[in-house]
Amino acid sequence: MLIAGCKLIRCLLLALGLATVILARADDALPAFALSGFGTLGATRTTSDEVRFVRDLAQPEGAGKRWDGRVDSMLGVQGNLKLSSQLEGVVQVVSRYRYDRSFTPEVSWVYLKYEPDPKLSLRAGRLGTEFFMLADSRMVGYSYLSVRPPGDYFWSLPFYSIDGADAVLSLPFWESILRAKAFYGISDERIALEKREWKLDGSPMTGGYLDLQTGPWVFRLSYANIVFRNDLPLGSVLNTYLPPTVAQQSVDYLTTANTRSHYYAFGAVYDSGPWQLHLMLNHIVQGSNAFQSADGGYFQLGYRIGPVTPYAGYSWIRSDQRGNTLNPVVASIMADGHADQSTTTAGARWDVVRNVALKAQWDHIHGEPESIFPYRRETKAWTGKMDVFTLTMDFVF
Repeated sequence: MLIAGCKLIRCLLLALGLATVILARADDALPAFALSGFGTLGATRTTSDEVRFVRDLAQPEGAGKRWDGRVDSMLGVQGNLKLSSQLEGVVQVVSRYRYDRSFTPEVSWVYLKYEPDPKLSLRAGRLGTEFFMLADSRMVGYSYLSVRPPGDYFWSLPFYSIDGADAVLSLPFWESILRAKAFYGISDERIALEKREWKLDGSPMTGGYLDLQTGPWVFRLSYANIVFRNDLPLGSVLNTYLPPTVAQQSVDYLTTANTRSHYYAFGAVYDSGPWQLHLMLNHIVQGSNAFQSADGGYFQLGYRIGPVTPYAGYSWIRSDQRGNTLNPVVASIMADGHADQSTTTAGARWDVVRNVALKAQWDHIHGEPESIFPYRRETKAWTGKMDVFTLTMDFVF
């Protein structure tokens, strides 16, 4: 499957490359290049040192009682090359706090987009994942009303990009627009663990969504699945605390290689006049005993008053604990994936000048002491409750 997927990508890129030559010659206009970017300068602190708060699973360390600039700060640059009226190349590079505790820039997008018809768009290369509504712009803080996408909803989606292809078809539907998308690609993400990282290298992902845009409303139903190709790096831990035979049984029990996870989601966005509303729901089914299936969602409402937009929201996540664990060591590892909490959010966005927004946000997290996903460095004193305070400056250029 992996070899076939890579061949598919190469063939598509070759076909689009040939199309570039043909269309560029047929177009009298010279290729047009545009450079843009985005960034966030942020500071975050919490009221607890019993866990470290992180933005997503890519971050190996997070914020405690002291202000921390790593959680939300990032910088991105994007180049768009218009090769013809139908063909465009896009490259995006982002620097953010990542799995290896560095801000090393990484290529998040690099693709060719071909639009043979206004109703049809074809892309091939490294693409952003967007089967969860608004997921493809998670790193562009300026595009969000809040300081960051609600973690209770997005924590279970650690995939930012795939190497593959997608197709989008847009059709009129009465007085609305119906949009359908299908995609296939390979994920090469890195997930930060306590002192290691989990490599998703070669994990195929398939899915799509159906959008309905009617007036100020956009609704989306989406589905995706991923087949993990590699196991979690648990062998050394299990061999340290368990006899060899039991350790091997535990490795087999917690295997993630060749297991499949399914992601279902519904989203609705309303944006008209001073009002902005988001409603998102998801259901995730995990195929490995190492993870817990979960349900999550969030509701967010904002009202513009001149350049200032106060907002409030509520989000939640509930995962299903698995029984029938083999031994206490396995039970402890499985417990790391448990989440049972809700978050109440209040904040304000001030669009102080063109393309610059200042934000202040308070999050009150209320959960069970066993809810430790995806926090870092949790201790036995963790009660499941804390407040998170964030200040950010988001900008685009």
